Amino acid sequence: MESLPDVPRVVQLPDGTYTYTNQLPGPPQHSGPQVVHQHVHQAPPDRTVQRIALGSGVGAGAVAAGVYFGPLLVGVLTAMAANLALLALIAAVCAWGVVTVVRSVGGTDGKRAANTLRRGRR
Repeated sequence: MESLPDVPRVVQLPDGTYTYTNQLPGPPQHSGPQVVHQHVHQAPPDRTVQRIALGSGVGAGAVAAGVYFGPLLVGVLTAMAANLALLALIAAVCAWGVVTVVRSVGGTDGKRAANTLRRGRR
């Protein structure tokens, strides 16, 4: 007659939990120093827009264009805003200079012209 394989029994461990006899921990086996391989990575970039685009059926070329041109567009808009702010500052300084010169040089006619110019800007 064939021998049957050992049937695992259920036993209660000292901490009160139950386990099978074939799952009991054996004695620790040390075959030398343990080598731990640790891989350190940077956090992956946020790819939410790409996932949404690919999920909606947009091709990989459109996603690549969005990845490339997105930051480029932000940089261009920032540069344009900085240029416009600088031009506005230059225009304000020039207007202030013109009003100051007209007031100091022109006497009563100059003051009247400066007041007219000031009213026109309001």
